[in-house]
Amino acid sequence: MNAGKSTAMLQVAHNYEEQGQQVRLYTAAIDDRYGVGRVTSRLGPQREVEVFRDDTNFLAEIPKVACVLIDESQFLSPRQVQQLHQLAQTRGVPVICYGLRTDFRGEPFPGSAYLLALADDIEELKNICTCGKKATMNIRVDAHGNRIKDGEQISIGGNESYRQACGRCFYAE
Repeated sequence: MNAGKSTAMLQVAHNYEEQGQQVRLYTAAIDDRYGVGRVTSRLGPQREVEVFRDDTNFLAEIPKVACVLIDESQFLSPRQVQQLHQLAQTRGVPVICYGLRTDFRGEPFPGSAYLLALADDIEELKNICTCGKKATMNIRVDAHGNRIKDGEQISIGGNESYRQACGRCFYAE
């Protein structure tokens, strides 16, 4: 969270398109913070993109393109991750996914677990905890900034609902 995932994705798309290459960009339909089908960086850049839902079949949907970019990839289903892996392996289409590894309880999202298992390469975008250490976890908070430790795995929100933390601060609270 707040590591620049959406900014990085938009930059990669720009780089491909500047070279005349066609890319397909997706984000999760359930992420409506800035409008459905909109990838928005906290730094300002934004773009309308396609959305994926639970029933999206990436193998059937994606023609030959230079690259497929997925934002909020933690919301992919295991089946969709397998489809994207197959797309990359059998059709030679680079697939680059941006998302969180774990939820506010420190548990993996199913899509993230499959991405970590099948990815040919993993690059971590780093962020900083309030204590200054590398943040690898997310903490859900209420309107008063108090930590929430129980609840549904998925609750869409930004800085008002979540904050990043290092492992030590995650377990200390």
